[in-house]
Amino acid sequence: MVFIEQNDNVLADVSLELLSRARELADRLGVEVEGLAVGHGLQDALAGLGGYGCDRVYFVEDPRLAHFTSLPYAKALVGIIKKRKPRFMLFGATTTGRDVAPRVASTLQCGLTADCTDLQIGEHKFKKREYRDILLQIRPAFGGNIIATIVSPESSPSLATVREGVMQKRELADPHPCHIVHEPCRLEAGDFPTQVLEVIRREKSVDLKAAKVIVSAGMGASSPESLKLVKELAGLLGGEVGSSRPMVDGGFLVKDHQVGQTGTTVRPNLYIACGISGQIQHRAGMSEAKRIIAINRDPEAPIFDIAHYAVVGEVNEVLKRMIKAYKQKNE
Repeated sequence: MVFIEQNDNVLADVSLELLSRARELADRLGVEVEGLAVGHGLQDALAGLGGYGCDRVYFVEDPRLAHFTSLPYAKALVGIIKKRKPRFMLFGATTTGRDVAPRVASTLQCGLTADCTDLQIGEHKFKKREYRDILLQIRPAFGGNIIATIVSPESSPSLATVREGVMQKRELADPHPCHIVHEPCRLEAGDFPTQVLEVIRREKSVDLKAAKVIVSAGMGASSPESLKLVKELAGLLGGEVGSSRPMVDGGFLVKDHQVGQTGTTVRPNLYIACGISGQIQHRAGMSEAKRIIAINRDPEAPIFDIAHYAVVGEVNEVLKRMIKAYKQKNE
């Protein structure tokens, strides 16, 4: 079962990504994929979930649920989960998912793994017991220095939140209808201790998830001249400017540009890493790019381990040559 997150009646991309992955896992187990939505006026949006592998979606509708509020949403979710008893329950690791998933896990007294970067079906042996067809919840641990596989085989259900962008959103070639099951809203006035008076949203300054080309700057490209060259190359290639976390922490670029474990996970056709060492936290967010070009003066930089093309040299000099070559080719 996947929690279908929405904002202003627009379904979140992470929910569609999770449905696509859930479909793959469900096919292996020979079970159905169900969604769970809470809100108001979502019928048209929910009808298209069959295209992402959802067989059935349970919809708790009430005008009071049009905007997310923690306690009512959690109570509504718990009611349906108790009724349907899914084996696994997936949430997006968004501000909404990170709020409501722990409340649901606490109420149901079941396991929850946060910020997963992969999900698998597998086995686990502990002492003399062997568990089959359980959810393997994979995520970075110990500050991103290792990748851990976490299991909660005796939890019913196993809950996980999954980072945005780490699962690929796939529309089925032969989609099937998604049956919408309207569930009664059993919430009372006392379940709404707060009221949403106004919703203010800020659009991101850059959409890295949709970018086909990303030119990212690390601390090795933090000088004004380097950043200017990074932005120029990104503009020439019709791409976007990305960055490592130290660049955001240092105030060189805003967080919307950050790629990595605590930023955005991207899969562009081309990713150019400029002066980025390539620690595991950054690689977790861009390692699935189709082509990776890494520029670094350190020949032992970890980024070269995953790069398709490695350029050892000063970032400014290499970028100038790349810009010059591109301009000459297109004259």
